[in-house]
Amino acid sequence: MPTPVSVHRQLKLMGNRFEFTVIAESEQEGNIAIDAAIAEVKRIEDLLTTFSNTSQTYQINEFAGLQSVKVSNEIIGLIERANRISEITDGAFDISYGSIDKRLWNFDPHMTELPDQETALKAVRLINYRNVILDKANTTVFLKNKGMRIGFGGIGKGYAADKAKQVLQQKGIKSGIVNAAGDLITWGTQANGQPWTVGIADPEQTNRPFSSLKISDMAIATSGSYEKNVTINGKRYSHTIDPKTGLPVTGVKSVSIICPSAELADALATPVIVMGVKVGLELINQIKHVACIIIDDDDQVFTSDNINII
Repeated sequence: MPTPVSVHRQLKLMGNRFEFTVIAESEQEGNIAIDAAIAEVKRIEDLLTTFSNTSQTYQINEFAGLQSVKVSNEIIGLIERANRISEITDGAFDISYGSIDKRLWNFDPHMTELPDQETALKAVRLINYRNVILDKANTTVFLKNKGMRIGFGGIGKGYAADKAKQVLQQKGIKSGIVNAAGDLITWGTQANGQPWTVGIADPEQTNRPFSSLKISDMAIATSGSYEKNVTINGKRYSHTIDPKTGLPVTGVKSVSIICPSAELADALATPVIVMGVKVGLELINQIKHVACIIIDDDDQVFTSDNINII
């Protein structure tokens, strides 16, 4: 029996760095499988992008407030699941964030003050997942108000990672990792039989993990303010915007969600930042098979009830 080999590929997809690692019987088998996974991610990118007028997402936004748009069952399903996350997070996650004017929060070194409350609220007035109307029988989507825009930035990478994993498994790959810019999913074991292990980044030194987790057959997604933030009057603000207030959130540096689905992990990481440590942990502790690690602005580490950091 041939010795299994590890085949690795890294490239830019969906505007982010994707990495594929598979354990295969030969390099050729591994590369054929990775080619198929890349094709699947590109297919999803074409479906979800807001930059191409041929994408269904672009069409939904283009006809906001005017008419419903015929879409695939795949888009209907993804929006339906996204809206469910919006419900359980009380709107802290919302795919209709696309209407927000990002010029208000550029988070560059020249940003010295927050926009006033009235300006911020005006910027988020079109954000409301309840105004994304699905007609499952006719597979159409309608955005109730002109100027509304949806975007899958908070769930799309995780969804693509899950779908890529499915394709790799269909190609006979029994072990591997798909890493979609930090949203990653694993299955099986490493070539030496050891479980896959992931490092949780230190919020102050992102190239150095502060702890590690065994995550074979699991997914993990991390969201945080460590890569983009601004300090105003001595207070640190995340680049994450609260969809209700229109203002940047504060209090949490990093959230890592661990669960069986990269899509779910991706979708829950950012709203937990918005919700804060106490409310965020209360939510996660109510969801089966989901665990969470939160690091606050004072570098305190909080975990959900069902997690074991090594």
